[in-house]
Amino acid sequence: MPPWLQLIHDSFWRLFTAGLCFTLPLALLSFFGGLLLGFLVTLIRLYGSRYLKWIANVYVWIIRGTPLLVQLFLIFYGLPSVGITLNAFPAALIGFTLNVGAYSSEILRGAIISVPKTQWEAAWAIGMNSTQAMRRVILPQSIFVALPPLANSFISLIKDTSLAAVITVPEMFLAAQRIVSVTYEPLILYIEAAAIYLLYSTVLGKWQNQLESYFRRYE
Repeated sequence: MPPWLQLIHDSFWRLFTAGLCFTLPLALLSFFGGLLLGFLVTLIRLYGSRYLKWIANVYVWIIRGTPLLVQLFLIFYGLPSVGITLNAFPAALIGFTLNVGAYSSEILRGAIISVPKTQWEAAWAIGMNSTQAMRRVILPQSIFVALPPLANSFISLIKDTSLAAVITVPEMFLAAQRIVSVTYEPLILYIEAAAIYLLYSTVLGKWQNQLESYFRRYE
């Protein structure tokens, strides 16, 4: 077996396991946490008081206007300066959750306001209050609009988790870097890591298409 192929063989399971144990859990937890946060921020921006709207808009403005890498550095390396010290994984989880929350709030806000106002009026006409109208009429229709961009955001998040390596989360890219530091074969190892990221993204892309097809049946 050629040396480069032997290296791929020996390192594959280590990289793949790092992806399963850290990359995917980090992406899943931060995505669903960010989705809940984004939904809350969306409701505040659409229906909250002026003061709450201002806070929510500033949050979205700051997160969308600054690099994710800088946000991770501020949380992991900056907060200890004010007495708040976090381990690497929780720091990354907070950073990604805040980032996903800001972007998903824009997606959800756009999906909700895309539902015609007549749908609200129809719900009120049959005796629903605003909460019932939102839950039973508006949100189900918003899913069709929000699903594709949210799924794309999740796939992008899988790749963005590689940034967690800079704050020492032992995810897949950091595992590749550590092997490179011993083998001095960056080209092979980074191509292998890229191929595994591509594998994850491809599988998730297939699931996205199936999910969209499932919901499309109810249009």
